[in-house]
Amino acid sequence: MKKIVSFFFVLCTFIAIFSVVTPAAQRTVTVYNWGQYIGTGEDDTIDVIAEFEAKTGIKVNYITYDSNETLWTKLEMGGSNYDVIIPSDYMIGRLIANDMLEKINFDNVPNYANIPDAYKNLDYDPNNEYSVPYTFGTVGIIYNTKYVTKEITSWESLWDPDYAGYTLMFDNARDAFGIAELRLGYDLNTEEPAEFEECYKLLLEQKPVLQSYVMDQIFDLLESGEAWIAPYYAGDYMTMRETNPDLEFCFPKEGFNYFVDAMCIPATAEHKKEAELYINFMCDPEIAGANMDFVGYATPETAAKDYLDPDAVANPIYYPDQDVLDRTEVFVNLPSETSNLLDTLWAEVKMGGPGQSAVLIAIILVFLAVYIAIIIWKKQKRKRETGG
Repeated sequence: MKKIVSFFFVLCTFIAIFSVVTPAAQRTVTVYNWGQYIGTGEDDTIDVIAEFEAKTGIKVNYITYDSNETLWTKLEMGGSNYDVIIPSDYMIGRLIANDMLEKINFDNVPNYANIPDAYKNLDYDPNNEYSVPYTFGTVGIIYNTKYVTKEITSWESLWDPDYAGYTLMFDNARDAFGIAELRLGYDLNTEEPAEFEECYKLLLEQKPVLQSYVMDQIFDLLESGEAWIAPYYAGDYMTMRETNPDLEFCFPKEGFNYFVDAMCIPATAEHKKEAELYINFMCDPEIAGANMDFVGYATPETAAKDYLDPDAVANPIYYPDQDVLDRTEVFVNLPSETSNLLDTLWAEVKMGGPGQSAVLIAIILVFLAVYIAIIIWKKQKRKRETGG
């Protein structure tokens, strides 16, 4: 009996010592966010991730994407274990419709109380179950006054041959077709195939003046002067202008997109509690204000403005007047049939028009045939030389 007690004592002592010298597995949260969309500590601004890790002890794996469509593809393909994502309004609606988001336990997000009612019960999440607003903003035209000397008031400027080779366009279907819809006077959420066809033709007409389709690449191209004019998000314009003061911004007369980006938890999240703690941290007014000081976007939190540069709060690019906002439209989630049509037409636009994909396939097949013929010829030559 003494031997058993002695062995048990030694075993318990070993377990106690082992638990002290071997740390518990560190808690983690994987955040999938837009590029250029969080404070990194540059220029004496807040390093949001470092602050969160220091406060909670939770390690952040931070990954970026450049469009809502990239995010959608990643989630649809599966195998991605993101815990927090920040899609735009219409994409949140699409994710909810496809059962790809987890409901948030708001008991773990008490700072949600800092979000004004104006940003709750929105169309994409009418019951406030799946999302917490992160930023809001607008889309317009950014142009370099050093090279663009005409007055810019309309989306039509993005088709101007005077800027051929120096014009950029969104590299995603919803924004690109949205601009064409606005220019043609169509609803930003049209479901009419005939109207999509007209927008498709208009985007094909634009191709000869384009330098490229871009997302995050726009920063380097506009800041350096390699490109002169492009559509993009107002918050990013403010960041670019710090590097290149020749850049100006225009809210087009035909109207423009107003959007809300919000924090969500994918249905495949492995660390839901940590995700909710991260979302709650991001809703702290001091953190939200300091973060937006770096990011350059508008915060939906009224209390966060106390921690923002007063000039930013008064800036009409960040916070447009109501008469400007009256010209905005919000994207909503389109039916799957409409989304598929949009994706198909966008693919054809980027390929250069109908039939171009078939041409590309034909070229690839010809190349493969030539490659195979060369391999066969080399093998036969080798046989002749070796007498085989």
